[in-house]
Amino acid sequence: MWFPRRRSSFKFICCLLATISMLWGFYVTSFLSTDPGFDDVSFLLAENNHGKKLQFVPRLQAVPRLQTVSMLQPLNNHYDNLPNVFEIEERAEDLRNYTRRRHEIKKVKLEEKSRTQSAEEDVIRQLGELHNKKEEMEREKGYKNHAFNELVSDRIGNYRSIPDTRDNACQSVQHSDALPTASVVICFHNEAQSALLRTVHSILNRSPDYLIEEIVLIDDSSTFDDLQQPLSDYIELNLPKVKLHRNGKREGLIRSRVLGAKQATGDILVFIDSHCEVNVGWLESLISPIHADHTRVVCPIIDIINSDTFEYTSSPRVRGGFNWGLHFSWEKVPPGDPSNSDPTALIKSPTMAGGLFAMNRKFFYQLGAYDEGMEIWGGENLEISFRIWMCGGSLYIAPCSRVGHVFRRRRPYGSPSGKDTFIDNTLRVAHVWLDNYRSYYFKARPNLANRTDYGDISARLELRRKLDCHSFDWYLTNVYPEHALPSAQRAGQGGDGRGDLAAKIQQGRQAKLLAVGQLKNVRHGMCLSSEQGSYQKGSKVIVVECNSPNKTNPQQLWYHTVDGEFLVDNILCLEVPVLNGDMAVYPRIMKCNERGTSQKWGFNMKAESSQLYQTSTGHCLHLHKNVLVGYMVRNTLCVDIDEQRWSLIPFEPPDQLQ
Repeated sequence: MWFPRRRSSFKFICCLLATISMLWGFYVTSFLSTDPGFDDVSFLLAENNHGKKLQFVPRLQAVPRLQTVSMLQPLNNHYDNLPNVFEIEERAEDLRNYTRRRHEIKKVKLEEKSRTQSAEEDVIRQLGELHNKKEEMEREKGYKNHAFNELVSDRIGNYRSIPDTRDNACQSVQHSDALPTASVVICFHNEAQSALLRTVHSILNRSPDYLIEEIVLIDDSSTFDDLQQPLSDYIELNLPKVKLHRNGKREGLIRSRVLGAKQATGDILVFIDSHCEVNVGWLESLISPIHADHTRVVCPIIDIINSDTFEYTSSPRVRGGFNWGLHFSWEKVPPGDPSNSDPTALIKSPTMAGGLFAMNRKFFYQLGAYDEGMEIWGGENLEISFRIWMCGGSLYIAPCSRVGHVFRRRRPYGSPSGKDTFIDNTLRVAHVWLDNYRSYYFKARPNLANRTDYGDISARLELRRKLDCHSFDWYLTNVYPEHALPSAQRAGQGGDGRGDLAAKIQQGRQAKLLAVGQLKNVRHGMCLSSEQGSYQKGSKVIVVECNSPNKTNPQQLWYHTVDGEFLVDNILCLEVPVLNGDMAVYPRIMKCNERGTSQKWGFNMKAESSQLYQTSTGHCLHLHKNVLVGYMVRNTLCVDIDEQRWSLIPFEPPDQLQ
């Protein structure tokens, strides 16, 4: 009889344990449903009705903590709200589709950008390509007369579109409807007609008509035929807002600007060089700060127009400085400048480059205009910069005003007397404005310490006294405290400084690679190589038998960058150097200067083979076989033949391509 009772007890114990287990499970589930973190992880990603963006959708609703076993109905309702397996899978598929579409859109945008860049490169190549000896002679004549590629300038014409290089924040800046009018003064001497007219047309086309009072052209005794009657006729027929005045003799930039200012009638004077292209919103951004304070003098950010290809490139935010040899220089904006946190704010600048600035016309004369005792060119930008700050004004750069400027390799003309006018002019600056600090100037230029033939400066000294100007020590303390004295700086180092910006823009750039490999000539099957190794600057470029792609000699390994460079062994750049003012015929490898001129090559990566087109010369790399001396690599006129076609045989070391 004992056995049946034992089995009954066992069943009772099992039922009791099952009940306790079920109650504990209900309690834990209810507790978790009210945990704050539980809702956070119970969100699923879903698309909105337009399928364009993701939003977070809550899928679980919290319920009160379970108090008694009798609260089964709320618990059942809670479980009814849980997403089933099909809903979860459907929403996961939506997320996968969204991610896939984002990837496809990004891929399309990259392809569009690549096509745009390729189209721009094709246009640049077409503009600079030389097809015959006549065009080659025209190009060389242009470089000789203007120190830039006049052939490309002529092919571009009087107007073109350029990229808007302003910060995006500039587009939302509002300007007053009552801005003063401006007279734009452009002085020129033997300028390329196409560059001059493109400057004028860009001003008229990218400026509000009601702000342009007139454009005053001052011809400083030019001698080129196309700047005589043809220019006068063109202006009369097409440019009613342009006034042309011709100097009877050569006056130079400084006195020509004074003559132009005297003919101007606008409220604001805007001085601009004769080989520029203004950008969108340039004028309003220059005038607005002056409208708020008539003692402000405002310069634009000067973008770069390449002197060989005429590519328009954005410049970084920089300000003007100088060294103790009184050369202008560009420098970074100091960390504490307010403009670093606001891309539309004015940048305080100790000096100006001189070629482009705007100034209230009355204030221009109040401060003494220009020093007319200066000759031709040089030093006038520092003189007016010091005078502005020391005599009651202020000098700024407006980052929302952008003007492109052709930075030439050299000045194509000098003084009629043959004198170095920069030296004479800076002597005047030192004796009028530097006070005791002029000793640093003479330490930088000891050969000038005893020079006295810089003209009469008594009128400028009287002007300084009359305006009650500050001392130069005040200027260094309050305007340019960052400026180093010669003990901490190599005084006098550098050139005229006006072309330094072309190099500044490239500082800190790390070239991204498009491809790495051998360059094999289609006609002869030989590979391009450096004659004296990949480290020898100035080494000629030759051809040799191609190595196996997997065992490429470093002298045959060329790194092709997005900037159009070809670096041998990723060290030195393929270049057509300038020798005695002329482009050499035989290419060499030189230190990479990152300026996009004689080291930039056009190459079609998508084609099986392509010409190597040198953008600054308009020529192509040609492999010629001479019966006496063998193979010769030359830079010659572009002709569609296999001797000028090259294939890039890929060789991709790990972690090289970006």
